[in-house]
Amino acid sequence: MFIAEIYESFQGEGPWAGTPSLFIRTSGCNLRCRFCDTPYTSWQPEGQQQSLEKLAAAIQAAAAEHVVITGGEPMLAAQLTELTEICRDARRTITIETAGTVDRSVECDLMAISPKRPNSAPDDTQWRLRHEQTRHQPAVIRALLKRYDCILKFVIDTDTDVADVCGYLQGFPEATAGRVWLMPQARTQEELKAKTVWVRAAADSNGFRFSPRLHVEQFGDVRGV
Repeated sequence: MFIAEIYESFQGEGPWAGTPSLFIRTSGCNLRCRFCDTPYTSWQPEGQQQSLEKLAAAIQAAAAEHVVITGGEPMLAAQLTELTEICRDARRTITIETAGTVDRSVECDLMAISPKRPNSAPDDTQWRLRHEQTRHQPAVIRALLKRYDCILKFVIDTDTDVADVCGYLQGFPEATAGRVWLMPQARTQEELKAKTVWVRAAADSNGFRFSPRLHVEQFGDVRGV
């Protein structure tokens, strides 16, 4: 598998925020979000090929009982199914973080889907059309919602994004408000502080959940923490 990095830290987002976790970050993505906070897995993919045996050893050696498989887009990885089976055999709790554009049969306890909305479109003209054609895959979202314990986590940059999310959710009646999380778009501590109050209020007023970004809050825009 093409892996950008492996490290132990804590989950910064979603329902398990604060949970000690082993992060396995795949490299490579079929999207190019303008606010991507891991451009080294998308715009300029980097990393190295690692065998499943090496990944299994890292899982066994980790103190954390929670494994977060993220990216990039981990659902692109051909050996993802086998990796999740290794995690399950090791009795780890598994979260997969995905944009919901690719369906693959995996083992997981939480499928954290972050649908990419129009606010994600890049300025780069070479990538914009491909990104727009790829980012919205409702059939994939519905399939994942049916098979897994899922949340839908939306990146909120401006107040108009909240109205966009509400409109989008009308197409997914199975996605109840309690499964919907709003998260500020922020790569720095200053951005996060400026947006947290009003994004939290928007989540509350719509019956959604608010997702913190604890890693940004504590470390800022730092890789591998």
